[in-house]
Formats: sequence, C-alpha cells, structure tokens
Amino acid sequence: MIPKSSKMKSAYFDCFSGISGDMIIGALIDLGLDLNYLKNELKKLNLGNYEIESEKIMKKGIDATKFNVIEKSRRHNKERNLSEIREIVDSSRLSNGIKNTIKKIFNKIAVAEAKIHNKSIDKIHFHEVGAVDAIIDIAGAAIGFKKLGINSIYCSKLNVGTGFVEFSHGKWPVPAPATAEILKSVPIYHNNIEAELVTPTGAAIITNFASKFGEMPSMKVEKIGYGAGSKELEQPNVLRVFIGEIENKENETINVIETNIDNMNPEIYPYVVDRLMESGALDAYLTNIIMKKGRPAIKITVLAENKDVDKLCNIIFDETTTLGVRIFTAEKRKLDREIKTINTKYGNVRVKVSKLNGKIQNTMPEYEDCARIAKLKRIPLKRVYEDVGKNNLWI
Repeated sequence: MIPKSSKMKSAYFDCFSGISGDMIIGALIDLGLDLNYLKNELKKLNLGNYEIESEKIMKKGIDATKFNVIEKSRRHNKERNLSEIREIVDSSRLSNGIKNTIKKIFNKIAVAEAKIHNKSIDKIHFHEVGAVDAIIDIAGAAIGFKKLGINSIYCSKLNVGTGFVEFSHGKWPVPAPATAEILKSVPIYHNNIEAELVTPTGAAIITNFASKFGEMPSMKVEKIGYGAGSKELEQPNVLRVFIGEIENKENETINVIETNIDNMNPEIYPYVVDRLMESGALDAYLTNIIMKKGRPAIKITVLAENKDVDKLCNIIFDETTTLGVRIFTAEKRKLDREIKTINTKYGNVRVKVSKLNGKIQNTMPEYEDCARIAKLKRIPLKRVYEDVGKNNLWI
C-alpha cells in the first residue's frame, strides 16, 4: 500500500526575541519532531556521555517547548578545531546529506571567527560553539528539518538585542563579533532589550537554511511551534515557527557570478568549487571555453543568494588568478515539487515529483535512498533506479 503523500512544506521563523540553537530544536519538537527519533539520530555522532530532554514551559503566558542538553561529564566539553569537528561528523553514521549540512554550518562559523581573529580557518579553535550542546543543536536542526519535510525556510529580520555579553574572549557588545560577521547582509534590529538574543550557533543555522529574510510570505499555515529560550525578558523569550504552504509562487531572483581563467593550475579548480559550495553557493560549476587567440580556458560559474555574493566573490579572488568577476541577476522558475514515499520490494523509497499547473512533469527517486538499498542488497544502483521507476506508474 502506498502511503498518502504530504505537500511541500515551508517554514517561517519569527525571531522577535532572537534565535539560538536550543530555541530552534525546541520549536521543531513543538511542531512534531519526535524526541526519541532525534535521540537515536544524534547517537550516531558518538559524542559521549550526555542526555537530551524537552519540557513544556510557560514564557510570559505562551506555552513553549524547552530543549536541554545535559552533559554527565565535562571532559567532553572541550575546545575543538574545525578538523576535529569534521572528523566527528565524517566518522558518524549520519546520512551524507546531513553530514554535509553540519560541516557547512561549522565552516560558516569558522570563516567568521577567522576573519575576526585574522587567522586561517584551520587555526580557529571553537570555544562555546565547539561544545557538545552546540554540536547537538546544529546536527539536530539539520536532522529535524529533514525529518519534518521542510523544503524551504523564510525568516523575519532578527532581533539581536543590545548591551554587552561575556564569553571566552572577554566582554563584547551585542551582537558578539562572530554573530555580527555571520549576519552580514541579513536585516537586524533591536528593541532595547539588554541581552544577547541571537547566538553564533543560531545565526549560523538560520543563515544556512533561510532563503529570504524579511516579512512573512503569504502562507496557508498548518502548524505553529514555539521554542523557549533560557532568558527571562520583558517579552516572551521564544522563537515562533510557522509551517504551511507558500501561496504566492512568484519567480525567484538569484545572482550569477562568473569569471574566465586561462592561467591557473587545473588541480586547483575542484578545491575552489568545494570551498564555494561549503560557503553557501547554491551551485558552482566549470565550463571549458575558448578565449581570444584560440586559448583554452575555464569559466567558473556560481549561483548565489544576495547575502552570500560578497563572501563568494572574496573566495574566488583568494583562491584563483582572476582579476575580476561578472555579477548579474537571473530569474529562476521552478516546477512545483513534492516528496512522496512509495512502498517497493526493497522497502520505502522517497520519490521527488515535479509538476507544472498540476500536471506531473518528472519523477525521480531520491539518490540517498537508492544508494543505501544498493549497498545493503549488493546490487547495481541502476537496477534499483529501474525497479523503483516501475512503481512510478501509479503517480
């Protein structure tokens, strides 16, 4: 029997009291993320002796979910550098998609810290952000968004708070330096609440996932979740998240960054593409071209959101021999898409279905599901695709 599918889900994060990692996880649990499922997935990280729990609490009359990480031994709460974080993630049993998301978020934090302290990202040691609870918050967000089937995320402008905050480097104004660096190109404000309302972890997570910041889009709301923060403020210290269907399907605008290079070691190109993708590029690819006087060259093309253009241009300038880049906007039109789970002889497999004006255009099994089956059954991947494709006749 084929289970009934759900429609594409979008989420809107209302950050009127800021955002942090634990508030994000609390809101996802409030929206229906099963805590036991989250625990089992997080165990795949082998982080050590800790527990996670959630509880319902009241914040200025609002019923919200508080997410807590309890460490049984502080020896695990040490400083870690980026390579140690990557090793923890790569050695885990999480899916490759989740692993890449976690590493991308930590890389974002490392880039911000490196710029502040004038160091390379490999020399950066995470303090608060390298602790077990921060790793769990980042991994938990990636796991939760995927489990809840949230396909697109929008976010309000961020209330960062004001005043000063004390952390491992001393006392600094709010937002803290790393947070401020991460939030470049993101609309921020404060309403005179003297507190750090946006943490580096919260900033890194939401800027990684959110495609737009600003007013709430027209949405048919299905659920609302509240994630509780740790502070007692004049206003409710909660993160409000709406889940539903975005009703206005206007064409999206993206930025295209291009440059032609004819004088660089070709071994460098794959590294450049990896760095661009890890730093927020929507896509990055290489094209063989012929320039003037018949000289062969490579064109680097990067697709980017507004908030990432400066950062991605700087990577191109740092890592390549180019003297300049071209930047222009392009209109992006997308087919309506939804994920359906079908029952095959191998078990449940997710299938992406794209539609135009309600009519099915394409169906494609999810690669990760098919690859997992191919490895488990020790059969060719192409056979799994063929067998799953037969089940698409019902769509």
